[in-house]
Amino acid sequence: MTNYKQQVANDLLEIGAVKFSPEEPFTWASGIKSPIYTDNRMTISFPLVRQNIYKGLSELIKKEYGDVEIIGGVATAGIPHSAWVAEELNKPMIYVRSKPKDHGAGRQTEGALVKDRKVVLIDDLISTGGSVLAAVNAVRNEGASVLGVVSIFSYELPAGKKNFDEAGLTFNSLTTYSQLIETAVKRGDLDKSQVETLQNWKKNPNAWQA
Repeated sequence: MTNYKQQVANDLLEIGAVKFSPEEPFTWASGIKSPIYTDNRMTISFPLVRQNIYKGLSELIKKEYGDVEIIGGVATAGIPHSAWVAEELNKPMIYVRSKPKDHGAGRQTEGALVKDRKVVLIDDLISTGGSVLAAVNAVRNEGASVLGVVSIFSYELPAGKKNFDEAGLTFNSLTTYSQLIETAVKRGDLDKSQVETLQNWKKNPNAWQA
C-alpha cells in the first residue's frame, strides 16, 4: 500500500509547489507572515502527482468517512481534486463558491441537491480553516450533513484546530507541515537552523507579525 503521506510530501517538493524562506518570510493573502508558501494549484499540471493525490484522498475518505454520499469541492483549488475523487469513488459531486452568485438563482453550491445528504468537502490546504468552514456553513444551510473536511495539506496551526473544534467538525489531510519538513530534511532541502525556525513558526505564527 502506498504511503501517500510521504509520497505526496515528496511530490509537492519535487514540483516546486512548496517554497521555504525562513530568512525572508512570505506574506499570505490573510496577512499572516510565514517561512513557507504552498501552491497546491500546481499539482493539477502533473498527471502522476494528481493521481497520487486523488487516490490518497479517496483512501482517506473511505477510512474516515465511509458513509459519505456526496463529494464537494471548495472553490477554486479544491474543485479539480474533488472531481477526480468523486470519479474514483463513483459519487455525485458538488462545488461550493466563496459567496453566492449575484445573478440567476443566487446559488452558492452547484451540482447535486444536498438536503439530507452526507457530504465531505475537499480543499487544497488547511491553514486557519476560515474559507473551508465558510463553505461548510453554506452546505449546512442547504440542509446537508457535513461529515468532515479533507485536504491535500495541513499547516497544523493551532488556530485551525481551534476553529474546527468550535465548528464541531473533523478534518484530515493527506500530508502535513511536519511530514513536509521531515521529507525536505531527507532530501537535503533544509538545514538544522532553518528547521528550528520553521518549527517555532508553527507553534506561534502570531509572533512573526509586524
